Amino acid sequence: MFGYSIEIIYLTVLIVIGCCTVLYLFFADIADGSFEAIPFFDPAVILSFITFTAAAGYFFERFFNFSSLTNFIIAIVLSSMFTALLYYFLLVPLRSAEVSLAYTDESLESQLAKVIVPVPLNGFGEIVIETANGIISKRAASYHDVEIPYDSQVLIIEMKDGTAFVAVYENENFTVLN
Repeated sequence: MFGYSIEIIYLTVLIVIGCCTVLYLFFADIADGSFEAIPFFDPAVILSFITFTAAAGYFFERFFNFSSLTNFIIAIVLSSMFTALLYYFLLVPLRSAEVSLAYTDESLESQLAKVIVPVPLNGFGEIVIETANGIISKRAASYHDVEIPYDSQVLIIEMKDGTAFVAVYENENFTVLN
Protein backbone atom coordinates (compact mmCIF):
# COMPACT_ATOMS: atom_id res chain seq x y z
CA MET A 1 0.00 0.00 0.00
CA PHE A 2 1.58 3.32 -1.18
CA GLY A 3 4.89 1.49 -1.56
CA TYR A 4 5.12 0.68 2.17
CA SER A 5 4.44 -2.55 3.99
CA ILE A 6 1.22 -2.72 5.98
CA GLU A 7 3.24 -3.17 9.18
CA ILE A 8 4.95 0.20 8.63
CA ILE A 9 1.58 1.85 8.00
CA TYR A 10 0.12 0.43 11.22
CA LEU A 11 3.22 1.49 13.15
CA THR A 12 3.16 5.00 11.69
CA VAL A 13 -0.52 5.42 12.51
CA LEU A 14 0.17 4.16 16.04
CA ILE A 15 2.96 6.71 16.56
CA VAL A 16 0.99 9.63 15.07
CA ILE A 17 -2.17 8.84 17.07
CA GLY A 18 -0.04 8.38 20.20
CA CYS A 19 1.33 11.90 19.71
CA CYS A 20 -2.21 13.20 19.13
CA THR A 21 -3.30 11.52 22.37
CA VAL A 22 -0.51 13.25 24.30
CA LEU A 23 -1.58 16.59 22.79
CA TYR A 24 -5.18 15.80 23.70
CA LEU A 25 -4.12 15.29 27.32
CA PHE A 26 -2.74 18.83 27.39
CA PHE A 27 -5.64 20.48 25.53
CA ALA A 28 -8.57 18.28 26.62
CA ASP A 29 -10.64 21.13 28.04
CA ILE A 30 -10.48 23.07 24.78
CA ALA A 31 -11.20 19.97 22.69
CA ASP A 32 -14.11 18.87 24.90
CA GLY A 33 -15.63 22.34 24.79
CA SER A 34 -15.35 22.71 21.02
CA PHE A 35 -16.99 19.34 20.30
CA GLU A 36 -19.73 19.68 22.93
CA ALA A 37 -22.41 20.23 20.25
CA ILE A 38 -21.79 16.74 18.81
CA PRO A 39 -22.66 14.30 21.62
CA PHE A 40 -21.43 11.12 19.91
CA PHE A 41 -18.03 12.62 19.02
CA ASP A 42 -15.67 12.12 21.94
CA PRO A 43 -11.98 12.62 21.10
CA ALA A 44 -10.82 10.29 23.88
CA VAL A 45 -12.91 7.43 22.49
CA ILE A 46 -11.96 8.10 18.86
CA LEU A 47 -8.23 8.30 19.67
CA SER A 48 -8.34 5.14 21.78
CA PHE A 49 -10.21 3.27 19.01
CA ILE A 50 -7.62 4.22 16.40
CA THR A 51 -4.76 3.40 18.80
CA PHE A 52 -6.17 -0.04 19.61
CA THR A 53 -6.84 -0.73 15.92
CA ALA A 54 -3.32 0.24 14.86
CA ALA A 55 -1.70 -1.72 17.70
CA ALA A 56 -3.78 -4.85 17.09
CA GLY A 57 -3.29 -4.59 13.32
CA TYR A 58 0.47 -4.31 13.72
CA PHE A 59 0.50 -7.23 16.16
CA PHE A 60 -1.53 -9.50 13.85
CA GLU A 61 0.48 -8.53 10.75
CA ARG A 62 3.72 -9.20 12.59
CA PHE A 63 2.89 -12.49 14.30
CA PHE A 64 0.11 -14.21 12.30
CA ASN A 65 -0.10 -15.36 8.72
CA PHE A 66 -3.66 -14.23 8.00
CA SER A 67 -4.48 -11.99 5.07
CA SER A 68 -4.20 -8.23 5.65
CA LEU A 69 -7.98 -7.81 5.35
CA THR A 70 -8.61 -10.53 7.96
CA ASN A 71 -6.06 -8.93 10.29
CA PHE A 72 -7.73 -5.54 9.83
CA ILE A 73 -11.21 -6.92 10.55
CA ILE A 74 -9.99 -8.74 13.67
CA ALA A 75 -8.20 -5.55 14.78
CA ILE A 76 -11.39 -3.51 14.35
CA VAL A 77 -13.49 -6.04 16.29
CA LEU A 78 -10.96 -6.19 19.15
CA SER A 79 -10.57 -2.43 19.12
CA SER A 80 -14.34 -1.97 19.35
CA MET A 81 -14.51 -4.26 22.36
CA PHE A 82 -11.54 -2.62 24.13
CA THR A 83 -12.86 0.87 23.41
CA ALA A 84 -16.32 -0.04 24.73
CA LEU A 85 -14.76 -1.44 27.91
CA LEU A 86 -12.60 1.67 28.29
CA TYR A 87 -15.57 3.95 27.75
CA TYR A 88 -18.05 2.24 30.06
CA PHE A 89 -15.70 1.21 32.85
CA LEU A 90 -13.23 4.11 32.89
CA LEU A 91 -14.39 7.24 31.08
CA VAL A 92 -18.04 7.28 32.17
CA PRO A 93 -17.25 6.76 35.89
CA LEU A 94 -14.50 9.38 35.76
CA ARG A 95 -16.79 11.95 34.20
CA SER A 96 -19.62 11.28 36.63
CA ALA A 97 -17.26 11.45 39.60
CA GLU A 98 -15.97 14.89 38.68
CA VAL A 99 -15.79 16.93 41.86
CA SER A 100 -15.29 20.64 41.91
CA LEU A 101 -13.00 22.20 44.47
CA ALA A 102 -14.72 25.52 43.97
CA TYR A 103 -16.91 27.01 46.64
CA THR A 104 -18.99 30.14 46.95
CA ASP A 105 -19.14 32.51 49.87
CA GLU A 106 -22.81 31.65 50.30
CA SER A 107 -21.95 27.96 50.69
CA LEU A 108 -19.76 28.82 53.69
CA GLU A 109 -22.60 30.42 55.61
CA SER A 110 -23.83 28.33 58.57
CA GLN A 111 -20.55 26.39 58.64
CA LEU A 112 -18.55 25.85 61.81
CA ALA A 113 -15.02 27.26 61.90
CA LYS A 114 -12.11 27.69 64.27
CA VAL A 115 -10.45 31.02 65.12
CA ILE A 116 -6.73 31.01 64.37
CA VAL A 117 -6.16 34.78 64.76
CA PRO A 118 -8.23 36.40 67.55
CA VAL A 119 -11.06 38.62 66.35
CA PRO A 120 -10.84 42.07 68.04
CA LEU A 121 -13.83 44.22 68.93
CA ASN A 122 -13.83 46.41 65.80
CA GLY A 123 -11.32 44.61 63.58
CA PHE A 124 -10.55 41.48 61.72
CA GLY A 125 -9.19 38.09 62.71
CA GLU A 126 -8.87 34.86 60.80
CA ILE A 127 -10.77 31.59 60.81
CA VAL A 128 -10.30 28.19 59.19
CA ILE A 129 -13.13 26.07 57.84
CA GLU A 130 -12.58 22.34 57.35
CA THR A 131 -14.42 21.00 54.33
CA ALA A 132 -14.34 17.75 52.39
CA ASN A 133 -12.10 19.46 49.83
CA GLY A 134 -9.58 20.79 52.33
CA ILE A 135 -9.08 23.68 54.71
CA ILE A 136 -10.21 27.19 53.80
CA SER A 137 -9.00 30.25 55.68
CA LYS A 138 -11.01 33.47 55.68
CA ARG A 139 -10.86 36.92 57.18
CA ALA A 140 -13.36 37.17 60.03
CA ALA A 141 -15.20 39.89 61.92
CA SER A 142 -17.49 39.58 64.91
CA TYR A 143 -21.18 39.59 64.06
CA HIS A 144 -22.20 40.76 67.56
CA ASP A 145 -19.28 43.21 68.08
CA VAL A 146 -17.55 41.14 70.74
CA GLU A 147 -13.97 39.93 71.00
CA ILE A 148 -13.49 36.31 70.06
CA PRO A 149 -10.37 34.62 71.46
CA TYR A 150 -7.98 32.24 69.73
CA ASP A 151 -9.08 28.60 69.34
CA SER A 152 -12.78 29.41 69.75
CA GLN A 153 -15.34 27.55 67.71
CA VAL A 154 -17.51 29.96 65.73
CA LEU A 155 -20.50 29.82 63.43
CA ILE A 156 -20.39 31.75 60.16
CA ILE A 157 -23.50 33.90 60.15
CA GLU A 158 -22.93 35.90 56.99
CA MET A 159 -20.35 36.30 54.22
CA LYS A 160 -19.90 39.79 52.82
CA ASP A 161 -17.09 40.93 50.47
CA GLY A 162 -14.91 37.94 51.36
CA THR A 163 -15.25 38.52 55.10
CA ALA A 164 -16.95 36.01 57.37
CA PHE A 165 -19.11 37.55 60.06
CA VAL A 166 -19.03 35.04 62.89
CA ALA A 167 -20.59 34.41 66.28
CA VAL A 168 -19.26 32.23 69.08
CA TYR A 169 -20.74 28.77 68.76
CA GLU A 170 -22.11 27.40 71.98
CA ASN A 171 -22.77 23.70 71.83
CA GLU A 172 -25.47 22.91 74.33
CA ASN A 173 -26.20 19.37 75.33
CA PHE A 174 -29.82 18.71 76.02
CA THR A 175 -30.99 15.95 78.29
CA VAL A 176 -34.40 14.39 78.19
CA LEU A 177 -36.22 14.40 81.49
CA ASN A 178 -38.51 11.49 82.24
